[in-house]
Amino acid sequence: MLDQGAPPQDRTQAAPPPAGPAARLMRRKPVERLVAEGGHGEGGSLRRTLGLWQLTMISIGATLGTGIFVVLGEAVPKAGPAVTLSFVIAGLTALFSALSYAELAGTIPVAGSSYSYAYATMGELVAWVCGWCLVLEYGVSVAAVAVGWGEYLNELLDGTIGVTIPDALSAPPGDGGVFNLPALIVVLLAMAFLLGGARESARANTVMVVVKIAALVMFCAIGVQGLRSGNYENFMPLGMAGVSAAGATLFFSYIGFDAASTAGEEAKNAQRDLPRAIMLSLVIVTALYVLVAAVAVGAKPWQRFGDSEAALAQIMREVTGQSFWGTLLAFCAVIAIASVVLTVLYGQTRILFAMSRDGLVPKVFSKVHPKTGTPRANTLIVSLFCGVLAAAIPLGQLADATSIGTLFAFALVNVAVVVLRRSRPEMPRTFRVPLSPVLPALGFAFCVWMMGSLSAVTWVVFGVWMAVGLVFYFGYGYRRSRLAVTAPSVASAPSEK
Repeated sequence: MLDQGAPPQDRTQAAPPPAGPAARLMRRKPVERLVAEGGHGEGGSLRRTLGLWQLTMISIGATLGTGIFVVLGEAVPKAGPAVTLSFVIAGLTALFSALSYAELAGTIPVAGSSYSYAYATMGELVAWVCGWCLVLEYGVSVAAVAVGWGEYLNELLDGTIGVTIPDALSAPPGDGGVFNLPALIVVLLAMAFLLGGARESARANTVMVVVKIAALVMFCAIGVQGLRSGNYENFMPLGMAGVSAAGATLFFSYIGFDAASTAGEEAKNAQRDLPRAIMLSLVIVTALYVLVAAVAVGAKPWQRFGDSEAALAQIMREVTGQSFWGTLLAFCAVIAIASVVLTVLYGQTRILFAMSRDGLVPKVFSKVHPKTGTPRANTLIVSLFCGVLAAAIPLGQLADATSIGTLFAFALVNVAVVVLRRSRPEMPRTFRVPLSPVLPALGFAFCVWMMGSLSAVTWVVFGVWMAVGLVFYFGYGYRRSRLAVTAPSVASAPSEK
């Protein structure tokens, strides 16, 4: 009797891998096989419990809050009042990529997100590079958001009990501290929710998303009273280069729809609901980002935004002249940012789950706990790593590192949708990118342009990260890939001739 927890590829008789190193690097995983393996892990399976509402909330939860609560203070000094244009540019770039994500999520509804899409269309090496970028994108994003959470926690503590956590324990090295304890705490809290199961985590996230939307609406309603037309003068003080640089930094705030696509193996009707959740969440988030940014730079001179990550709470306090409103916003931000940590951490674990199932990373990441239906060991390892990272590295460096990994992965998704259209035109698609290949090409071009706006240091970090990833792939994944032990006919899609 077959083990129900074993993934389908383990039941395939072993055979020599495709001949030649180049052929092995380009081996593709058939879409049918990706879908058939959906949910299967080592020792158990993920549970399909998420509907359209939960998927949309996951997408919004992973997106809304990061850029507006935390990174706004980092982006405004780069663009000035034109930071609103930076949000628009980042949102437009995200829109082109979101259209491609929506088509592929409806066609290949699996946990691996763009990693799996690349595996089905461009081969194993490209898939590995994409997956490695996603590890950077998600892991560093969790850490970056956790850093900002500590800023708002201090605002809340100061406004309620009149004390704050000392800088030595609330800021990372390089920012005046020794160890960012609040950042570690919020990651561990998110870990506790995830260990309880996807459905329970989704319920907690939904409550937090409602709170964060209410907080931003409240900020706009109060902040608009402090608008000063003079704050919009010299709208673009650092030119278009500043706008694009700020947009590149802010782009990591738009990875939420990618997080929704990682829930493909836990969605009740992934092919129908994932494209809808992705597009709906992007529209809501972009509108709120632009509105809040416009109110913020109108209520506070842009030159004063670099002094704190808790910029919105400070604006509320300055506009009203009372500490209550700033404290209330800080309370909402503490909840809102925690939901970003929760949902992005969820996405990270599911990416590694898919890569582990394919044999490219150790099996421990695809082991599923039979009682909760969650990859428990995966969640523990990723959470501890991200928590330590958040406690030790400054926010600005984390945000830019996340942006470059996100942009690279999104660029590959735009290519993947065109490749799959040409190689598998007969496949049923619940959503199709309009004007393809024009819009995917624009999405690719925007991603490359914004990557070029990032600093040289960020590119060096990215290059080192890629080099480490390639060493790991050729030392581990290349030989242990499950496609390496299947017949050559299995390693490419059956209809590709």
